[in-house]
Amino acid sequence: MSNWLPAALIALSCVLSVHPTARVETARILGFFASPSKSHIIVHCSVADALAQAGHDVTVIASGPNVRQQAKYKYIELEIMGDHPLMSSDIVDKRQPFWRRFGSFLAAINRNANETHHNPRVQQFLRQHHAGDFDLLLFGYFMNDFQLGLAAHFRCPIVVSFMIQPIYAVNKFVGNPSETAYVPGIFGYLVQPMKFLERVKNMIVAMIEEIVIQTMQDYQGSKYYNYNFPSDRYPPLDEVRKNVSLIFTNHHFSQGPIRPNVPNLIEIGGIQIKEKPDPLPTDIAKVLDESKEGVIYFSLGSNIKGSHLNEEKIKIMFNVISKLPYKVLWKWSPTELPGESKNIIFRDWLPQDDILAHPNVKLFITHGGMGSVVESQYHGVPMVGIPLFGDQPSNMVNVERSGYGLAVDYLTLSEESLNNAIQDVLNNPKYKEAVQTFSRLYRDRPMTPRETVVYWVDYVLRHKGAKHMQSPAVHMNRWQLLSLDVIGFLLAIVLTISVVIVKVCKLICCRGRKNKLPKVEKAKKN
Repeated sequence: MSNWLPAALIALSCVLSVHPTARVETARILGFFASPSKSHIIVHCSVADALAQAGHDVTVIASGPNVRQQAKYKYIELEIMGDHPLMSSDIVDKRQPFWRRFGSFLAAINRNANETHHNPRVQQFLRQHHAGDFDLLLFGYFMNDFQLGLAAHFRCPIVVSFMIQPIYAVNKFVGNPSETAYVPGIFGYLVQPMKFLERVKNMIVAMIEEIVIQTMQDYQGSKYYNYNFPSDRYPPLDEVRKNVSLIFTNHHFSQGPIRPNVPNLIEIGGIQIKEKPDPLPTDIAKVLDESKEGVIYFSLGSNIKGSHLNEEKIKIMFNVISKLPYKVLWKWSPTELPGESKNIIFRDWLPQDDILAHPNVKLFITHGGMGSVVESQYHGVPMVGIPLFGDQPSNMVNVERSGYGLAVDYLTLSEESLNNAIQDVLNNPKYKEAVQTFSRLYRDRPMTPRETVVYWVDYVLRHKGAKHMQSPAVHMNRWQLLSLDVIGFLLAIVLTISVVIVKVCKLICCRGRKNKLPKVEKAKKN
């Protein structure tokens, strides 16, 4: 035994030294998550937690309380200042499509991001820490481009964390192609494959999104970035954007739409889902364990409050749910209760991921946010959706089309429409079968989302920003990306050649006529 053990240990050490996932030295990572939305922070902090659990020294600056109390990172809480568009009743204004309100929505986000940046804790942190103090910036993106200047302050590469499938602004960071001919955007509420008129709509909405985003980025560059990161000490914002090494998007190709991605856009769909659920609160666990007939879970997400919704719609929801022969766990503020019913248990907060993991959950009534949809899909729970804004209508269109549940329009919501959808999903086994089949597909990956995060961040650190992964499209303008300059050049050549040919032909014809003219005149004299 003494003969083969040393050799085995040497062989093992050699294997570990060349293994592609070999760890790098502990890196100092700053996570900056300015969004006031708890659902966004959950995703970003899950990425930060994975890196901290892997041994990196992670400091997180984020809006609101720490959503992962057991995480190993250091947490600096920023108080959410003032009103935010995600916390307003305007967010569920259904009188016009959300994309038409997108411009004013972004303007409010700009103001909030600027207020966050000037939070005393952020300013104190920047005064105390300088270039070289961090090896990487983990940046939670929410239309807050100017805050990418933090990477210029610390002179480190950037890894962007995004909550859903990539939108135009995110694609632009790494030159990811939009492919509007067959990839529906999140604001068009379309699914693949698209018919001709749907492709027309997708193109128009994509153009509007691009114009609005470009305007916002120019505005942030000229106002917020130049003020907070003056040109005498920092590079221009356009140059800072090119320092994005990697993007993590909380999406997975199995969810659709199918699309091409550049190498440094990495899908980590389900990063917020625990591989092993945490123990449930005692009272909630008792309800779930003892309800053999099943339990319904109802939540409209972390941003929507009762005050944001129409009183008539709230009454409709309560009337339908209170009559169901099931226990219902309903996430709702205790100060805004719509009524009392023996079958309903109201809580202002519920551990959604852990509840959906329980085998006795029969149905999830949801707003259709991507985080909620993903958790429901992962745990194989069918859905009834009441989409309210943003990407939620598009998410629920995909849920319906895939057979994982049904959606009910909020604007035309009635007791009949809501009850019919709930009864159909509860009593027709096809929805549960479809979503549980997808659950097996969604989990089938070479690495878990957390492993994927750790591998690719280590990869960027090992290769000093991994510039070799960057697409040339990052350094090209719109005209070059569409090859309009090349097409124009080729058309100019064709036009020039055509003009030359026409002139040569005219010249030849003119000379031919002149040569024939004397013969004609001679014939006339005779």
